[in-house]
Amino acid sequence: MQTSIRSLSIKQQRFLDFIQRHTVEYGQAPSYGEIMDGMGFASLGTVHWYVNALTHNGHLDRSKGPNGKRALTLTYEEHVTPARLPLLGLIAAGTPIEALENADSIFVPPPFAHPNNFVLQVKGDSMVGDHIEDGDYIIVRKSAEANPGQIIVALINGEATLKRYHPINGHVELHPRNPDYPVITINETDNFEINGVLLYSFREY
Repeated sequence: MQTSIRSLSIKQQRFLDFIQRHTVEYGQAPSYGEIMDGMGFASLGTVHWYVNALTHNGHLDRSKGPNGKRALTLTYEEHVTPARLPLLGLIAAGTPIEALENADSIFVPPPFAHPNNFVLQVKGDSMVGDHIEDGDYIIVRKSAEANPGQIIVALINGEATLKRYHPINGHVELHPRNPDYPVITINETDNFEINGVLLYSFREY
């Protein structure tokens, strides 16, 4: 007999959101260890407690049984309310272009619907090596900092571009993922800032 789906606490909803966000971003469900680290839990026992409770309440399914790895799937995804984020304009995956802004919005996977996130549409093909093509949409988390190697939205002298961030020997290089485009080296005279970090890319058909 199928268990009826019950209401969630805030902490349980955050637990499910983490699983869904990880699954969308990485193409597979998180392991218990990744959940523990990502949620800031002190032990795997806490993860097991949430999984058992949410499975019992009908929100999670362990498709490979209790001992299956990366086997967690949400049972209610088709009932999730569609989410929207602001579509702020175009971002160059090529040479930098002037940043554009508008008041449009676009549907996104619910786990990415966060006040610090926004969407840009890609123009250009310099990031095709990362499967980001002309016309794709990217979800960006607002941030003034990034880790080496992350894909960032960079502003260079007031113009925006999408590249991989590489701080090297006291200076910054922005690397494309297409050999037809050169590496952009940020000089001391350039007005450079990080505007956000890429979370997810998608396209509409």
